[in-house]
Amino acid sequence: MFSPIVTEFWRLSSLRGYKLYSDAAFSIYANPKLDEDESGTILTTEDKTAVSLHPQLADRLDLHSEPISDAIFRQKLAEHKITLHGADYLFYFPVHIAAALNPAEPSRNVRRLTTDDEAAFAAFCAASSEDDLDAAYVELDHWLVFGAFDGNCLVCAASMYPWQESKIADMGVLTLPAYRGKGYARDTVHAISKHASSLGYEPQYRCQLDNQASVSLAKSAGLVLFGTWDNMLPAVDTENS
Repeated sequence: MFSPIVTEFWRLSSLRGYKLYSDAAFSIYANPKLDEDESGTILTTEDKTAVSLHPQLADRLDLHSEPISDAIFRQKLAEHKITLHGADYLFYFPVHIAAALNPAEPSRNVRRLTTDDEAAFAAFCAASSEDDLDAAYVELDHWLVFGAFDGNCLVCAASMYPWQESKIADMGVLTLPAYRGKGYARDTVHAISKHASSLGYEPQYRCQLDNQASVSLAKSAGLVLFGTWDNMLPAVDTENS
């Protein structure tokens, strides 16, 4: 269903380091290449949960007893007061949809933004709330930026940047409140995604699990859920604190 860029990226991400445990439904790998401030990640797809841990945290959790399940692992995190950042949904275009992304309606002006659009982008940000700006993380100086206009007014913007040194391009989208639910975000997502694909990148749409508006946008744009991805926050050494 999904492109080789997506499946290979997550397959290799799940296998980095050395195996601590693996079965059909759950796997844990200790990854020495994680930075000291990266405790680990949890990828959950339809049929499997894959955990990547910093070796020091793996030792601390004592993961040598078998079998280990997702429930047992999360219980160990709780016992050692390891908290999670909060999972994101991961959405991607299935191959057949990515190949047939529709252009915007002829009446709409959806195009790539440049530094010539600084004034329009500044007005767009001024009309958006701080919470919306923080959540969307749309920036004019990102690797790729597209916008939808109503006349001369920028009403929706989306930006991308290469993610984790891969050929995956992470996407943020923001629409002014008065223009939501009218297809501007969908058209902008299609336009920026089509352009990213032409450059050899796979569009990635992430949003928090409780962001129903973002989930609805993803589905309306034809994106399909791949799984959830969560980060473990830096471990606190409670034994020496």
